[in-house]
This record gives sequence, C-alpha cells and structure tokens, in this order.
Amino acid sequence: MEMKDKKQKHKEDLKLAILEAAKKLFVQEGYEATSIRKIAKEIEFSPTTIYLYYKDKNDIVYALHQEGFQLLRQQFMALDSVDDPFQRFKALGRNYIDFAFRNPDYYQVMFMMKEPMEFLDANCIEEQWPEGERVFDFLRLTIAQCQEQGWFKDKETDLVAFQAWSAVHGLVTLYLSNHLSKITDTLEMQYTVRDLVNKTFEVYVSFIEQTK
Repeated sequence: MEMKDKKQKHKEDLKLAILEAAKKLFVQEGYEATSIRKIAKEIEFSPTTIYLYYKDKNDIVYALHQEGFQLLRQQFMALDSVDDPFQRFKALGRNYIDFAFRNPDYYQVMFMMKEPMEFLDANCIEEQWPEGERVFDFLRLTIAQCQEQGWFKDKETDLVAFQAWSAVHGLVTLYLSNHLSKITDTLEMQYTVRDLVNKTFEVYVSFIEQTK
C-alpha cells in the first residue's frame, strides 16, 4: 500500500472511531453532557485531533445522522428487485424494524434526537432533509405502485406513507425506550419483546390486507 493510501486509510479509520465514540456517548450520556473532550478521551486522542475533521459536535451528530440514513437506504434498496409492490411494502416495514433492532444507537440519533434536525434547520437550504427524503421517497413510490393495483383506495399517498412510517416508528420507539419490556413483564405476556414488535407489525399488515 502506497504512503498516500495509508494516510487516507488512517484518516478514514480515525473519522470512523470519532463517530463510533460520539454515537456511544450521545446515547449513553445525552447530547448536552457529551463534549469534544469526552469524545477525544474515549478514543485516546487530543481534542485538537477531532477538530481536524469536525468543527464541533453539531457537525459530528449530523455526520452520524447521514451515516445512519445511508445504512437504512442500502437496506431498503435491496428490496428494489421485489416486483410486487405490496410485498415490497410489507418487507419495508420488516426491514425498518430489523434496522432498529440491529442499529439502536443509529436509530436514536436518526429519529429520536432533536439535534440533527436543528443542524438541518440552521445549515440546509429551504428546510430540506436530503437523507430522509431519499428514504421516504422509496416508501412513497412503493405505496403509489400499490395504489395502482387497488390498495389504499381513495387515500392520499403521502398520508398513507406517514401512517405506515408512524406505525413502525411507534413500535420501535416503545421497544428502544424499554416501555415494551415493562408491558410484557407487567402483563406476563408469553412473547419476548422483539417477538411482540414483529407480531404486532403482522397484525397491522393483516388489517391492511382486509381493506382491499
């Protein structure tokens, strides 16, 4: 490996280490309690090193936000080859839940922290949300194709998309905030928490299937 390539790899590895450390601290200690100094201590570098790559922690949290949406979009786009739009719609919901199960820290940064949205408001033109729009557009397209086949009759595409998103987001948020664990313990339910999320999603799908 040439010296230039080694330097580039070192740079990318260090940026990744910064993001991983920041993600851990943001979730465990909260955004306000996390400082550049704490992030630097986590990776055993000086704060000055972090400032070579990110101007402040707002910059870091938005970089995490972007990375998370890139991962989610990759997971969604793997379903692009599913020809039946309703089967793709169901698979999108399952993929979304699976993403949250496997990437809980990213999910909290993407959908449960207000700071990335504040960064967007302060830095992006015309209140755009490019990462979210790319993911949401795929869901909207899938629903529009479902409507061409008779699903969601006389319903506004965007409203169906928002309702679908809010349904799975609600389940995932209850899961990540440990509310579902409390419910299953209190009611002595036979399901694991993850099973409860998945089975509840299937009930939601069954309701939709009865509407066509």
